[in-house]
Amino acid sequence: MIDLTLHDGGPHSLRVREFYLGRQPILDRNQALFGYELLFRNAPVGPAHVTNDLSATAAVIAHASQLGMEKTIGDALGFVNVDASVLMSDIFSFLPREKVVLEIINTMPATPEIIARIRELAGHGFSFALDDVTGETDDVLALLPLVDYVKMDMRNIALSTLARLAPRFRQDKKKLVAEKVETREEFKNCLDLGFDYFQGYYFSKPVIMSGKKLSPSQLAVMELMTLVTSDAENQEIERAIKRDVSLALNLLRLVNTPAVGARQRIDSLSQAVTILGRRQLQRWLQIMLYAEPSKRGHSMTPLLMLATTRGRLLELLAGKLRQSQREVADIAFTVGIMSLMDTLFGISMAEILEQIPVGDEVRDALLHRGGFYGDLLKLVECIERIEEMDSHIVPTLRDLAMSTDELVELEMAAFEWSDNVVRYAL
Repeated sequence: MIDLTLHDGGPHSLRVREFYLGRQPILDRNQALFGYELLFRNAPVGPAHVTNDLSATAAVIAHASQLGMEKTIGDALGFVNVDASVLMSDIFSFLPREKVVLEIINTMPATPEIIARIRELAGHGFSFALDDVTGETDDVLALLPLVDYVKMDMRNIALSTLARLAPRFRQDKKKLVAEKVETREEFKNCLDLGFDYFQGYYFSKPVIMSGKKLSPSQLAVMELMTLVTSDAENQEIERAIKRDVSLALNLLRLVNTPAVGARQRIDSLSQAVTILGRRQLQRWLQIMLYAEPSKRGHSMTPLLMLATTRGRLLELLAGKLRQSQREVADIAFTVGIMSLMDTLFGISMAEILEQIPVGDEVRDALLHRGGFYGDLLKLVECIERIEEMDSHIVPTLRDLAMSTDELVELEMAAFEWSDNVVRYAL
């Protein structure tokens, strides 16, 4: 279990050479988290795959692995792009074979040496994916028996071609992964074609639904948040919690974890509210808004993971940049968590802000990506969207006077915190 506040001076002093680390969720057919595609990059600009410079690529993967792959992907799988030079190298001792899928980039020729090397690594327990498959080329057919996953990019392939290839690869018992799925329609098309996994940001784009109603639990959380932010009496907060059994049980479970530090078991909601305090209570409620849909049987929904990671990373960034202003980091966490509520509720951010009172700086950040908090939010959104990292991340880092070393340290800490919160605190 991990403290929901965790203001302990930030992450431990992890030192790495400059590189960026991004991760994009891969979901299963139930939209539950399955894995992440990881982006390691050792230069501010360049293609969105590992580079052809073997020494740089090896150093990047080695550093990331030494920092701890479990901090980056938690219980999920990590998909990592590899080219021929990386594949033929000896860097794989750094990677946990049971946690990593090696993605063969689509420009790699299927030479006898490459095929032999893939067979060798597969014999050591590594799994492979073919990336960006658009047809049955000679190279694809040669590599197909050696891989478990076939990835197809929705931007580079027509639906008619997809409808022809998907059954062919499924017949060979390959797991199909749809990449760059950006709309609900694309997601449904791929579902209908039998795809197993889906990668893209269709799930984090809000679908505005007029008249959509919040679930009872979400309404209870929203009412509680209003009470907490309006400084209501503890007794009134306690009565509100009692009206929702699942919230009451979660609160008692949370307050009895080691991180909260209670000296004896807490069995009353009154004690729980007092011990937790308003700040931690507000933070717990913000996270619980995203946890509620996961009661359908998927404890690690991608939106929950994205929201908790985003909130924590904004908090750490703000704490690093404004070290003497504790409240700035708290506000940054709220901005990060709230930035996905339009997706969660299926209504516009403007409507949400009519229901939840926030300050002008928070409003500006959420509606217009303006001000200090808006700059931080834009940076984090850029990191999440692998394809957009090149054009925005460097100038934003420059404006914030932050190095890539510092950014990667904070990313690692945010990934680890999010995984622990979702696994133990909810």
